[in-house]
Amino acid sequence: MPLNRRDFVTRSAATAAGAALAGGLAAAPAAAADHDRDEARGKGPVPFKAAFTVMGTTDLHGHVLNWEYFTDSEYDDAAHNDVGLAKISTLVQQVRREKGHGRTLLIDAGDTIQGTQLSYYFARIEPITGKKAPRHPMAAAMNAIGYDAAALGNHEFNYGIPLLRAYQAQLDFPLLGANAVNVKDEKPAFPPYVIRELRLGHGRPLRVGILGLTNPGIAIWDKANVQGQLAFPGIPEIAAKWVPKVRAAGADVVVITAHTGVDGTSSWGDQLPYSENAGAEIAATVPGIDAILVGHAHKEIPQRIVVNEKTGKNVVLSEPALWGERLTCFDFEVEFARGEWTVTGVSARLLNSNTVAEDPAVVKLVKDQHQKVVAYVNQVIGTCKETLSIAESRFKDTPIIDLIGRVQADAVRDALAGGQYASLPVLAQAAPFNRTAVIPAGEVKLRDAAGLYIYENTLEARILTGAQLKDYLEYSAKYYAQVAPGAPIDPATLTNQANNTPDYNYDSIYGLSYDIDIAQPVGSRIVNLSHQGAAVDPAAKFVLAVNNYRANGGGNFPHVAAAQQVWADSDEIRNTMIAWVKAKGVIDPADFSGQGGWRLVRAGVPVF
Repeated sequence: MPLNRRDFVTRSAATAAGAALAGGLAAAPAAAADHDRDEARGKGPVPFKAAFTVMGTTDLHGHVLNWEYFTDSEYDDAAHNDVGLAKISTLVQQVRREKGHGRTLLIDAGDTIQGTQLSYYFARIEPITGKKAPRHPMAAAMNAIGYDAAALGNHEFNYGIPLLRAYQAQLDFPLLGANAVNVKDEKPAFPPYVIRELRLGHGRPLRVGILGLTNPGIAIWDKANVQGQLAFPGIPEIAAKWVPKVRAAGADVVVITAHTGVDGTSSWGDQLPYSENAGAEIAATVPGIDAILVGHAHKEIPQRIVVNEKTGKNVVLSEPALWGERLTCFDFEVEFARGEWTVTGVSARLLNSNTVAEDPAVVKLVKDQHQKVVAYVNQVIGTCKETLSIAESRFKDTPIIDLIGRVQADAVRDALAGGQYASLPVLAQAAPFNRTAVIPAGEVKLRDAAGLYIYENTLEARILTGAQLKDYLEYSAKYYAQVAPGAPIDPATLTNQANNTPDYNYDSIYGLSYDIDIAQPVGSRIVNLSHQGAAVDPAAKFVLAVNNYRANGGGNFPHVAAAQQVWADSDEIRNTMIAWVKAKGVIDPADFSGQGGWRLVRAGVPVF
């Protein structure tokens, strides 16, 4: 069983310093009376030198085991990465043996409880909020491994604040979020920071302050769950407020764990006055920081050094990819002299999960929950007449994406039947979320549908005009590179353009017919836009079935966030799809073909 760090790391009254300050109480530095008196007074002949390591994970997204629930098999990808906390546990134990158990800390940068069917099951099917609530598998595993702190991620709010609070209560370590504040008084709703003490063999204990920050985009992405309750001000702005407080509380070292990327544009455009990816900005503008564990961007960054503009000191940043594929190690060198600890060096490196075996103790810990979820996802919900693959959906109109559109359009049409909007044509937005999704011919299992729609989005209906829909599609088409007629086409570089637009921000609209001319510049690509054989009237009104992420402004698509909402559902779109398949019994592509369609062209000539 992995050792619990509480058995070997000396804790101090400052362990709950962040929580105390959140409630308005000050945490005083620990006295040095029990330390070497001469050294504390600076009478030693030479400074005492020591080292310690802060390990970090991020964007675990519900991965405990090296398992893919959508395929019901061991996880593997083209690079042969492994995932999960069971692998991380083995790496953590290695580092603790190498450095000494009392010379390490372990933190996380957020997004832990959403992303797999394992985490979904214990949020929605057998929720941890019930009277006989089970322990969340992520809480069980992270407690066993011995985390010292974790930042809130934006996906922590996907299931609502009550479930997040239940998860928080199950943890043996604090969930930090200095910029997750109560709307009423603007005070932190979660502990802003925590201070951990390490005894390094001489002098007084070294005090490491860990400040947690989350992403302002929560206000958009989970608006329905947080509006009127929580606000999320800017990351650098709040860091500038709290870093001095962490230092004043006695921290010799300050490490930030932040659910934000190193740099890059914000997906919400000008909807918020804050940056989405602010790691480098924090490092450059806020003095007093030694290292920053970043996340959110799902990137592998072993080490990046940013020079602070005010102090001229280096700040080390690192991002350990996602899902537990990597473990960051911030290796600190410090020295003790004149009663003070000083950081003399920091470097960062990544350890790879595919170099170790899973920790059998963690595997055993979640075995029963894992098997319960495996049985759940292998339920047969219907059949399919032919295999439907998403492999080409980024650059071709495919039946598997049309299936998503058809399910959403049917749900909205049924909901509006008999009402004042029943006569309006219903369209549906869909995106290629998962590049490996397949609906097999023959038996269709719940995991097949879940693998097609991997997010916990819910469904809404908004009214847009024909002109607004064209703007929407023009914006979506920035996903493609501009390629001249006759030039060679490389599918690998054709997509994900315009600031690395992710697949989930490429929407097609089911129910419309149109061409995307990739020979034209962004903003002038949508041609031959029609509905049921007639050109779309710019003034005509349509109902768009759209997921809540997009409807709330996710991706910064034009018009939709401000459009009139005429219906909303509280259930996940994934469950709507599962219910649709169960009701139909058979998935037949003929049922959802012929409802419009799109293609890539150059000067009217189809690309594929």
